[in-house]
Amino acid sequence: MGIRVGVFFGGRSVEHEISIISAIQAINALDKTKYQVIPVYITREDALYTGDHMGAIEAYRNIPELVKKSQRVLCVAQGGVCDLLKYPPKRFGNPVYASLDIAFPIVHGTNVEDGGLQGFLKTLSIPFVGCDVTASAVGMDKYIQKTILQANNIPVLDCKRVWVKAYFKDTGRIIGEIEAAFPYPLIVKPLNLGSSIGIRKARDTEELRGAFDYTFQFTNTALVEQAVSPLKEINCAVLGDAEAAEASECEEPLSSDAILSYNDKYVSGTKGMSGAKRKLPADISAEEREKIRELAKKTFQILGCHGVVRVDFLMDTLTKHIWVNEINTIPGSLAFYLWEPTGLSYRELLDRLILLALKRERENGALSYSYKTDILSHFTLGGIKGSKG
Repeated sequence: MGIRVGVFFGGRSVEHEISIISAIQAINALDKTKYQVIPVYITREDALYTGDHMGAIEAYRNIPELVKKSQRVLCVAQGGVCDLLKYPPKRFGNPVYASLDIAFPIVHGTNVEDGGLQGFLKTLSIPFVGCDVTASAVGMDKYIQKTILQANNIPVLDCKRVWVKAYFKDTGRIIGEIEAAFPYPLIVKPLNLGSSIGIRKARDTEELRGAFDYTFQFTNTALVEQAVSPLKEINCAVLGDAEAAEASECEEPLSSDAILSYNDKYVSGTKGMSGAKRKLPADISAEEREKIRELAKKTFQILGCHGVVRVDFLMDTLTKHIWVNEINTIPGSLAFYLWEPTGLSYRELLDRLILLALKRERENGALSYSYKTDILSHFTLGGIKGSKG
């Protein structure tokens, strides 16, 4: 029968569709002689569905129809595995649709990639692929991420964090503080989104105000930093855990504008991030390549990452200065295209990710999660029963 792998995807995120593409790619690539693959689709309303049709990308052209002919399920921990129980329950028949040995989250964006889904899976005590709760949360919060990296001597751009309520309460003061801190042009972007959603470039005060208005459509907290110009973007993936990590080939994504957009990444192609326009390998020197690969591995381990991530870099093409821009803890298409030039196929990458998750589970299983004490046998509430007055 093989290891039962539940691939979780979708969710309440603006990157919902990209998650579907990434997940279907993985479902098709997983070795069916080793794994029994169960797709678990998360709707935008956080309901879980599974079924025979959910592994085909064509089915998602009409999601309401797909959901109608699929089985809604609930996750329940049972004897070291995760049972997918049919919902609503029926009086007769087996209530278990399928059981999972391991979960494989392939989700992007808030509410799922940010530690939310990882925490849910952790409470079920089911092994799962990828970063743990803390690394997932830090990876999504660009401000905290920058702060940690800066404290560990990883080069990042200085920034300012702006809350939506504070901005609209005193717009003039905040604009003034930003203009005093950074010269134009500036980049305004959501604190906690990926896929280049909600990003705007500002060349003057009027554009800065417009950029905030745009970004605050997608988030309650924005990040402002100076734009790098002339800019070259370089991406590098990392695979491993705290014990050992290795870096992929470097790519140079090609954009239709100064900023790589959502359209450049996804809409202009049909294969998710694997179909975006890029130079692979990147047009950089051997020394720059090694510097970026080493910085990528350091970033991975400083942030406590696990599995596969993609680290995005900014390079000033005149000064050759390099900064870490951000980390993607579950990169689009799992960044498999960055590993193929190194000789690691997508199928082998997925195998490595599952093995890493099972290794972490064995290591965590050796820890004690209880501390023997007789405190409850002696503890009383001291006669306090609670009252309204």
